[in-house]
Amino acid sequence: MSKGYWITFYRTVTIAGALAEYAKLAGPAIEAGGGIFLARGVPVKAYEAGLKERTVLIEFESVAKAIATYEGPSYQRAAKLLIGAVEREVRIVEGT
Repeated sequence: MSKGYWITFYRTVTIAGALAEYAKLAGPAIEAGGGIFLARGVPVKAYEAGLKERTVLIEFESVAKAIATYEGPSYQRAAKLLIGAVEREVRIVEGT
């Protein structure tokens, strides 16, 4: 079974305090789902259409675990705190 990777690309953060509150709930929800944070922060370098905004990379034992964690009630409570505070993309991809 291939690992699953949850990658979040932030486009803008307009309310930093909301991001901090989100992190308090999201981190434990993701870890409870088996997620391991591999990288998070502002890119050192961005190429082509990339933005130098916050990026997060999380590894799961499978794509199914990543999806279940994202769609689960614990994470969704955290995600609601970002409405109107950030613009981002979340992608879940299968490892090779």
